[in-house]
Amino acid sequence: MSSWLKGSLVALAAAFVVPVHAAETQPPGYYGFGRAPTPAEIDGWAIAVRPDGQGLPSGKGTVNQGADIFADQCAACHGTFGEGEGRYPKLAGGELTGDRPEPTVGSYWPYATTLWDYINRAMPFPAPHSLSADQVYAMTAYILNLNNIVPNDFVADRNSLPRVKMPHRDAFIWNDPRPDTADKDCMTNCIDPAKVKIDSTAEGKDLTPRTSGPLDEMQPK
Repeated sequence: MSSWLKGSLVALAAAFVVPVHAAETQPPGYYGFGRAPTPAEIDGWAIAVRPDGQGLPSGKGTVNQGADIFADQCAACHGTFGEGEGRYPKLAGGELTGDRPEPTVGSYWPYATTLWDYINRAMPFPAPHSLSADQVYAMTAYILNLNNIVPNDFVADRNSLPRVKMPHRDAFIWNDPRPDTADKDCMTNCIDPAKVKIDSTAEGKDLTPRTSGPLDEMQPK
């Protein structure tokens, strides 16, 4: 074999050799591309706002300011007063009774902070996440005012918004009434299936319709 060919083979083999020490210093799940995001990059995506207001930024907005922004950015789809246009959702009024319930901001949503979060991340429809924090506060104040939840002089900010109590908040069940069924798989010394008994059901807890199936007919034994 010529010295040129030997040298080419050695160079080719070296190209596919990965240093052991390099592989060992990489974190688990590292596939050789990309990098860890910086704190600033993470903050750019960490925009979620919790019901208690955690995550709300500084800024503020009034009902009157929100009316102007809403007319410019939202009225084409949601109507001037939140009544909805065409098949776009209604934002104000509405009832949850009757054959066609209308789950609007006023009739259904449990937290005012959720309204701010949704507007901030998803609205306006053609250009989501394009509004400033002040604009989102103002629009939130206006929509809450349309639903007669806050007065005309209300100023929305990171302190006032979490204190707004929505009309339907107490209608939600925050503690799951269903029994905990999580259990580890049994491989040895398992319970005799014949001795397993049902000691509670969903019956009477308004969790399933009466016509949904056999769950409605199950009784404790």
